[in-house]
Amino acid sequence: MNEEALPRTSPPIPQSFRRELEELREHYPTQRGALLPILTRLQEEHGHVSTDDMRLAADITGLSAAEVFSVTSFYTMYRQSAAGAYPLGICRNISCWLSGAERLVGCVQNELGIGPGETTSDGKFSLEEVECLGSCGTAPAMEIHGHYFEQMTPEKLKKLLDKLRNGSLEVTPSSPLIR
Repeated sequence: MNEEALPRTSPPIPQSFRRELEELREHYPTQRGALLPILTRLQEEHGHVSTDDMRLAADITGLSAAEVFSVTSFYTMYRQSAAGAYPLGICRNISCWLSGAERLVGCVQNELGIGPGETTSDGKFSLEEVECLGSCGTAPAMEIHGHYFEQMTPEKLKKLLDKLRNGSLEVTPSSPLIR
Protein backbone atom coordinates (compact mmCIF):
# COMPACT_ATOMS: atom_id res chain seq x y z
CA MET A 1 0.00 0.00 0.00
CA ASN A 2 1.39 3.39 -0.90
CA GLU A 3 0.50 6.67 0.75
CA GLU A 4 -1.70 7.64 -2.20
CA ALA A 5 -3.94 4.67 -1.32
CA LEU A 6 -4.93 6.54 1.85
CA PRO A 7 -7.15 9.45 0.76
CA ARG A 8 -7.17 12.61 2.87
CA THR A 9 -10.48 12.83 4.70
CA SER A 10 -9.99 15.09 7.72
CA PRO A 11 -9.24 18.76 8.32
CA PRO A 12 -5.72 19.61 9.50
CA ILE A 13 -5.07 18.95 13.19
CA PRO A 14 -4.02 21.73 15.55
CA GLN A 15 -0.26 22.04 16.00
CA SER A 16 -0.71 21.69 19.77
CA PHE A 17 -2.23 18.22 19.28
CA ARG A 18 0.59 17.22 16.92
CA ARG A 19 3.11 18.33 19.55
CA GLU A 20 1.30 16.22 22.16
CA LEU A 21 1.62 13.18 19.89
CA GLU A 22 5.29 13.93 19.23
CA GLU A 23 5.87 14.15 22.98
CA LEU A 24 4.38 10.68 23.37
CA ARG A 25 7.05 9.42 21.01
CA GLU A 26 9.74 10.71 23.34
CA HIS A 27 8.65 8.27 26.10
CA TYR A 28 9.73 5.21 24.10
CA PRO A 29 13.19 3.92 23.21
CA THR A 30 12.21 3.57 19.54
CA GLN A 31 9.78 5.55 17.44
CA ARG A 32 7.99 2.30 16.54
CA GLY A 33 7.33 1.73 20.25
CA ALA A 34 5.20 4.87 20.37
CA LEU A 35 2.82 3.74 17.61
CA LEU A 36 0.15 2.12 19.80
CA PRO A 37 -0.03 5.02 22.28
CA ILE A 38 -0.22 7.49 19.38
CA LEU A 39 -3.01 5.51 17.70
CA THR A 40 -4.84 5.27 21.02
CA ARG A 41 -4.60 9.03 21.57
CA LEU A 42 -5.80 9.70 18.01
CA GLN A 43 -8.81 7.44 18.56
CA GLU A 44 -9.58 9.13 21.89
CA GLU A 45 -9.56 12.48 20.11
CA HIS A 46 -11.52 11.51 16.98
CA GLY A 47 -13.55 8.45 18.01
CA HIS A 48 -11.76 6.32 15.41
CA VAL A 49 -8.48 6.21 13.50
CA SER A 50 -9.00 7.75 10.06
CA THR A 51 -6.66 7.37 7.11
CA ASP A 52 -5.38 10.87 7.85
CA ASP A 53 -4.69 9.79 11.43
CA MET A 54 -2.74 6.78 10.11
CA ARG A 55 -0.74 9.07 7.82
CA LEU A 56 0.01 11.38 10.76
CA ALA A 57 1.09 8.46 12.97
CA ALA A 58 3.35 7.26 10.15
CA ASP A 59 4.90 10.70 9.85
CA ILE A 60 5.51 11.01 13.59
CA THR A 61 6.95 7.50 14.02
CA GLY A 62 8.86 7.32 10.74
CA LEU A 63 6.95 4.20 9.70
CA SER A 64 5.28 3.72 6.34
CA ALA A 65 1.55 4.27 5.97
CA ALA A 66 1.26 0.57 5.10
CA GLU A 67 2.88 -0.44 8.40
CA VAL A 68 0.55 1.82 10.37
CA PHE A 69 -2.51 0.54 8.47
CA SER A 70 -1.38 -3.02 9.17
CA VAL A 71 -1.17 -2.36 12.91
CA THR A 72 -4.45 -0.42 12.96
CA SER A 73 -6.32 -3.17 11.13
CA PHE A 74 -4.79 -5.95 13.24
CA TYR A 75 -5.83 -4.68 16.68
CA THR A 76 -9.56 -4.81 17.43
CA MET A 77 -9.26 -1.86 19.81
CA TYR A 78 -8.80 0.50 16.84
CA ARG A 79 -11.83 1.50 14.79
CA GLN A 80 -11.27 2.75 11.25
CA SER A 81 -14.67 4.37 10.91
CA ALA A 82 -16.94 6.30 13.22
CA ALA A 83 -18.74 4.10 15.70
CA GLY A 84 -21.89 4.53 17.70
CA ALA A 85 -21.87 5.84 21.25
CA TYR A 86 -21.89 2.16 22.25
CA PRO A 87 -19.66 0.19 19.88
CA LEU A 88 -20.61 -3.46 20.37
CA GLY A 89 -17.70 -5.77 19.58
CA ILE A 90 -18.72 -9.42 19.41
CA CYS A 91 -15.85 -11.92 19.30
CA ARG A 92 -15.87 -14.11 16.20
CA ASN A 93 -13.01 -16.46 17.03
CA ILE A 94 -13.52 -20.18 17.40
CA SER A 95 -14.35 -20.49 21.12
CA CYS A 96 -16.88 -17.69 21.03
CA TRP A 97 -18.36 -18.80 17.73
CA LEU A 98 -18.81 -22.38 18.95
CA SER A 99 -20.36 -21.02 22.16
CA GLY A 100 -22.99 -18.90 20.42
CA ALA A 101 -21.51 -15.64 19.15
CA GLU A 102 -23.52 -16.03 15.94
CA ARG A 103 -26.71 -15.93 18.06
CA LEU A 104 -25.48 -12.70 19.65
CA VAL A 105 -24.97 -11.10 16.23
CA GLY A 106 -28.48 -12.24 15.29
CA CYS A 107 -29.85 -10.76 18.52
CA VAL A 108 -28.30 -7.37 17.72
CA GLN A 109 -29.69 -7.56 14.19
CA ASN A 110 -33.18 -8.32 15.55
CA GLU A 111 -33.07 -5.81 18.43
CA LEU A 112 -31.32 -2.90 16.73
CA GLY A 113 -31.76 -3.57 13.02
CA ILE A 114 -28.02 -3.39 12.28
CA GLY A 115 -25.47 -5.90 11.09
CA PRO A 116 -21.69 -5.97 11.39
CA GLY A 117 -20.11 -2.71 10.24
CA GLU A 118 -23.34 -0.75 10.68
CA THR A 119 -24.53 1.95 13.07
CA THR A 120 -28.09 2.65 14.21
CA SER A 121 -29.72 5.70 12.64
CA ASP A 122 -29.64 7.53 16.00
CA GLY A 123 -25.88 6.91 16.28
CA LYS A 124 -26.26 5.16 19.61
CA PHE A 125 -25.06 1.64 18.70
CA SER A 126 -22.70 0.12 16.19
CA LEU A 127 -21.79 -3.53 15.69
CA GLU A 128 -18.48 -5.11 14.79
CA GLU A 129 -17.37 -8.70 14.73
CA VAL A 130 -13.93 -8.55 16.33
CA GLU A 131 -11.01 -10.93 16.53
CA CYS A 132 -10.16 -12.78 19.71
CA LEU A 133 -10.92 -10.92 22.93
CA GLY A 134 -8.84 -13.44 24.89
CA SER A 135 -11.84 -14.59 26.87
CA CYS A 136 -12.11 -18.14 25.52
CA GLY A 137 -12.86 -19.66 28.94
CA THR A 138 -15.91 -17.41 29.34
CA ALA A 139 -17.17 -17.48 25.75
CA PRO A 140 -19.06 -16.04 24.08
CA ALA A 141 -17.69 -12.62 24.87
CA MET A 142 -18.29 -9.09 23.69
CA GLU A 143 -16.86 -5.72 24.59
CA ILE A 144 -18.01 -2.14 24.71
CA HIS A 145 -15.36 0.55 25.18
CA GLY A 146 -12.93 -2.04 26.56
CA HIS A 147 -15.42 -3.45 29.07
CA TYR A 148 -15.93 -7.18 28.63
CA PHE A 149 -19.26 -8.94 28.90
CA GLU A 150 -18.72 -12.68 29.16
CA GLN A 151 -20.80 -15.84 28.98
CA MET A 152 -23.27 -13.81 26.98
CA THR A 153 -26.59 -15.16 25.82
CA PRO A 154 -29.20 -13.46 23.66
CA GLU A 155 -31.28 -12.95 26.81
CA LYS A 156 -28.40 -11.26 28.66
CA LEU A 157 -27.65 -9.17 25.58
CA LYS A 158 -31.27 -7.98 25.31
CA LYS A 159 -31.18 -6.88 28.97
CA LEU A 160 -27.86 -5.10 28.42
CA LEU A 161 -29.20 -3.29 25.34
CA ASP A 162 -32.32 -2.25 27.25
CA LYS A 163 -30.21 -0.79 30.07
CA LEU A 164 -28.03 1.10 27.58
CA ARG A 165 -31.10 2.37 25.70
CA ASN A 166 -32.90 3.65 28.79
CA GLY A 167 -29.80 5.12 30.41
CA SER A 168 -29.79 2.92 33.50
CA LEU A 169 -26.28 1.76 32.54
CA GLU A 170 -23.55 3.87 31.01
CA VAL A 171 -20.46 2.30 29.48
CA THR A 172 -17.72 4.71 28.47
CA PRO A 173 -13.97 4.31 28.03
CA SER A 174 -13.49 5.96 31.44
CA SER A 175 -16.34 4.28 33.35
CA PRO A 176 -15.41 1.86 36.15
CA LEU A 177 -15.25 -1.81 35.32
CA ILE A 178 -18.65 -3.45 35.22
CA ARG A 179 -19.14 -6.84 36.78
